[in-house]
Amino acid sequence: MRFVWPDLLWVLLLVPALAGGYLLMLRRKRRAAVRYASLALVREAIGPRHGLRRHVPPLLLLLAVTSAVVAVARPRASVLLPSDHLTIVLAIDVSRSMLARDITPTRFAGAQEAARAFIGEMPPQVRLGIVAFAGTASVVQTPTSERQDLLAAIDRLQLQRHTATGSAIIVSLAALLPDGGLDLESAVFGAGFGHAAGDGEPLGRRRLQVRDRSPPPTPVAPGSHTAGGIILMSDGRRTTGPDPLDAARLAAERGVRVHTVGFGTVDGATVETSEGWSFFAQLDQEALRGVAHVTAGEYFHAASTADLGRIYRDLGTRFTLERGETEVGGLFAALAALLLAAAAIFSLLWFAPPPKART
Repeated sequence: MRFVWPDLLWVLLLVPALAGGYLLMLRRKRRAAVRYASLALVREAIGPRHGLRRHVPPLLLLLAVTSAVVAVARPRASVLLPSDHLTIVLAIDVSRSMLARDITPTRFAGAQEAARAFIGEMPPQVRLGIVAFAGTASVVQTPTSERQDLLAAIDRLQLQRHTATGSAIIVSLAALLPDGGLDLESAVFGAGFGHAAGDGEPLGRRRLQVRDRSPPPTPVAPGSHTAGGIILMSDGRRTTGPDPLDAARLAAERGVRVHTVGFGTVDGATVETSEGWSFFAQLDQEALRGVAHVTAGEYFHAASTADLGRIYRDLGTRFTLERGETEVGGLFAALAALLLAAAAIFSLLWFAPPPKART
């Protein structure tokens, strides 16, 4: 906690001065009590409870003065506040491995249901965008606050071949930061682009090199971009496109967090296609954890539709509440008023003279 006007805190020196004055007054009263013939009569008249009660109103008054002085100094504290301007990009894996039934009814149906629930729970001022990725990535809905457009985009998603996780991160980053100067053609289809073994050529292993249209931004601390972020959901290994860790570094340099969700069981599942052939879909948790770690995000594992719904609710809370600094002097002022009122009420209840009898 810090104070806008810290010099006013010197007024707090009045508190021990008032306390000292009160103790001095009590001492003088005790000396005056010696004049009575029997101190036992005085103690009996006062009573033990009455003797303790007499100190409560002055104590409350001192606390009220302290709280009031702190309020006048305008304290500021770091608290969780609702975010006013926020943009979130959902990157949803639409590769054919999403047909796996280890999540009921399928991974794809569970993902759509959870995405709809996430959209419905977001505050109206939050803008959402949707990126779908399989063999490549594309923006199916630019960031908007129109919920019906977002729900319609979810319904339009169609499954495709391959998984380009790195492309999904780059396209989502460009949608989140349209003025970031990213050259998507160079980033997505440049160095490191290839297909998985069995698709005609080995997966490219060269490091990603991105050509910006504008001078490269000055790198910032990972996670320092508080106006939005990316939620990446994938159920399988990268089979094509740029390395996800290289793409994650681009996001980290711009301060953008990428929260990743591993969708599916740890053991993986066999997918039966309509063409009559099958393949095994393996969850790559290590890569997803790496992407989250590089960008100061978090990794979540969703092994069921219920897990995915809980994760989206948790992420929604993390995005819509951000830590910021605000003045809390009003709280101290309210506390001072309550303490002052309590001191007055206790004084009237305990020490007010009884009403005089009418004659």
